[in-house]
Amino acid sequence: QVQLVESGGGLVQPGESLRLSCIAHGVLFAGATMGWSRQTPGKQRELVATLTYDGQTFYTNSVKGRFTIFRTNRKNMVYLQMNSLKPDDTGVYFCKYMNHSGQGIQVTVSS
Repeated sequence: QVQLVESGGGLVQPGESLRLSCIAHGVLFAGATMGWSRQTPGKQRELVATLTYDGQTFYTNSVKGRFTIFRTNRKNMVYLQMNSLKPDDTGVYFCKYMNHSGQGIQVTVSS
């Protein structure tokens, strides 16, 4: 049974950083493509970043150069380092594996 558990969200000011973490249970992690999506107010859920088992990445345009996805296979964990955060980044962030998502974690960027 796949279970994805996010942590690390919170309230920050514009320009600050946050690191989201996700531990994946029930996943053949070393061979998995992992990702993060987000649900921002008034918008459809969007895919933010993905990372394949061999290191290929995808970032949605609005986060390129600011967000970095990386993983630790031995811990079954994937991370999203978010720098230079903007108010538009506010939303609920979800860890993703195939058609599975975690419960989500709130990120609020506000002064």
